[in-house]
Amino acid sequence: MGAIFKQLGLTELQQQDHYPGVLSDQALSGGGSRFKVVSPIDGHVLASCHQATHEQIQQSIKQASSAADQWCLVPAPRRGELVRQLGNLFREHKPALARLITLECGKILQESLGEVQEVIDICDYAVGLSRQLHGLTIVSERPAHRMMEQWHPLGVVGVITAFNFPMAVWGWNAALALVCGNAIIWKPSLQTPLCALACQNLFNQLQLPECPDGLSAVVLGDAEAGQQISASVSVDLVSATGSVPMGKQVAATVATRLGKSLLELGGNNGLIVTPSANRELALRAVLFSAVATCGQRCTSLRRLIVHRSVLENFVQQLVQAYASICVGNPLDEGTLVGPLICEQARATMMNSLETARSQGGVLLAGGKAVSSGVPRGGFYVEPALVKITSDAPIVQQETFAPILYISEYDELDQAIEIHNAVPQGLSSAIFTDNMQEAEIFLSAIGSDCGIANVNIGTSGAEIGGAFGGEKDTGGGRESGSDAWKTYMRRATNTINYSNQLPLAQGIKFPIA
Repeated sequence: MGAIFKQLGLTELQQQDHYPGVLSDQALSGGGSRFKVVSPIDGHVLASCHQATHEQIQQSIKQASSAADQWCLVPAPRRGELVRQLGNLFREHKPALARLITLECGKILQESLGEVQEVIDICDYAVGLSRQLHGLTIVSERPAHRMMEQWHPLGVVGVITAFNFPMAVWGWNAALALVCGNAIIWKPSLQTPLCALACQNLFNQLQLPECPDGLSAVVLGDAEAGQQISASVSVDLVSATGSVPMGKQVAATVATRLGKSLLELGGNNGLIVTPSANRELALRAVLFSAVATCGQRCTSLRRLIVHRSVLENFVQQLVQAYASICVGNPLDEGTLVGPLICEQARATMMNSLETARSQGGVLLAGGKAVSSGVPRGGFYVEPALVKITSDAPIVQQETFAPILYISEYDELDQAIEIHNAVPQGLSSAIFTDNMQEAEIFLSAIGSDCGIANVNIGTSGAEIGGAFGGEKDTGGGRESGSDAWKTYMRRATNTINYSNQLPLAQGIKFPIA
């Protein structure tokens, strides 16, 4: 671990036995309460940190606001150069960054490598985007006039992230925010602060003369710190990723000042298996979507909706597949499922399974705490399969753990109705070789989610497409497509190049 800390610029802080609550290109020592960073792998204390004080957070926001005023004047391709350098640093330190992710949040090393790659990919995407920030030219109804749209930087973007993707979600936001001309204040989860500090240390190594002090800062803090960022009129956009209750609180706080928010919240994702589905393909997709990251992805598969004619055989195959899952140390090769993030997460999973039983659910596989063959002090569980009716109250909730609820259907419209009958609307999928079924699922009367897939699982997304969901998921969009517009403000401009002053709609306004 010492070698990783040294490579990522954390050695000096480790020797001081604490990490500062605020870290930017002008590091400030944290003066707030002290907390320990514990690895979910074995309960080992990785570091001792201090939260930022109210005053330190305010100072960081002030510095970011000043930096934004300078950064917005830098040509976008030069801003892209900064992001290009950032992506290259992540390439250089990819193995160390991935190992730190695994140590701090418990996902298997291969998934952590994939997460670092996501940061690299979004940096590459953003570099290209820096030369394509475009508006429209619109035909004017007035003669000798031109109308156009421009997109300008917002100013300061506050980024609040969860533990499960401690680098990628920041990368999605930071890469776009930076090329769009904004400064960043990042409040990571207190369960994964070291990943944030490592990212900021890499940012501080970037070499660009136009880069102002305070352009990017990390502040360590609890929900109160998030509320402080959300309430600040100097923070022009708050991008928050996490639970629905957290998102509602952030949204309410930002709304009181008529601010702008981007919310990526819970997902209670469903997958439909039809009679025509390639069942081998579906089986692999269901397995990965349901158990990857120990079920702690917002896109994790929570609900499996299978046609009655194939239910028995498909579930039997799924039970056999679950029996082969290797639960263990996420740093070990061959491990498929690492630990849950903390003891509370494991208790919540067990409580949900008990509730499911009380509502008529039948446990088909897994669902037990694992203590044999895993590191002591970790929070390991067997991924669970539960047969239950689709209208059971527990199925309407998202438990952030590897529980997959299985229900059946007879007709496609019934399956879609079951699928859409939950408050969340992030990711969805159907497995079918019937073109009509696939098109109906993707149509306006099909899936009500922000992500709808055919013959691919619910988990994971490509950089090129906009990522996000509807309903209780929050409606935000990150990453590709035109998600960059969220980080900018639109201005409609009209230019009169005549010697007359015609009014819109042909209005006559004589002047005496």
